[in-house]
Amino acid sequence: MYCPPHFQENSLAALVNLIEGFPLATIIHNSANGLTADHIPLVYEAAQNSKGRLLGHIAKNNPLWQIAQDQELLAVFQGPSTYISPNLYATKLESGRVVPTWNYAVVHAHCSLKAIHDPTQVLQIVTRLTDQCEATQSHPWRVADAPPEFTNKLLANTMGIELTIKRLQGKWKVSQNQPPSNQQSVAQGLLEAGSEVPNQMAQLIRAYGTE
Repeated sequence: MYCPPHFQENSLAALVNLIEGFPLATIIHNSANGLTADHIPLVYEAAQNSKGRLLGHIAKNNPLWQIAQDQELLAVFQGPSTYISPNLYATKLESGRVVPTWNYAVVHAHCSLKAIHDPTQVLQIVTRLTDQCEATQSHPWRVADAPPEFTNKLLANTMGIELTIKRLQGKWKVSQNQPPSNQQSVAQGLLEAGSEVPNQMAQLIRAYGTE
């Protein structure tokens, strides 16, 4: 991924925070049919002396779990992203020398994959991912809420996947290349939009902006 230095995000804590907040990954790898992309929610797990690992589950019919363990995959996590209109720049009134752009935050995880066959481990992965995604619900649903015979039938057709992270790359393109006046006006304009994604981007612009 092309990433100028001023857009690089190297903090492991920041990268993990995005992964946990936006767990649906696009997993890209080479297959017999060329490049293949799967869209799979993953849960991050820290590990000593490494970048950690990502855990998820897929249907047994999905050939992803059959790839060689030495093959590299790319898991892409897309965080907040939004179009930035030139109308939001304070300098538009001064010179008119502004153009549209797109702000976004993204994490690329380069990984190797290992299939998990043990139903007990698969159930643990399903439970962890469910608990993470249900955490914001007023009455969280639990895997144990479903009848065991129903759950066991589904698990019989499910594989676990463990992605060991070899390298992480983060790109936070959040107006760092703009003067402070534009950072402030863009953040304010996004906040005035009054919806969740522009609000998230406004907070990132303010967090990474120039004082």
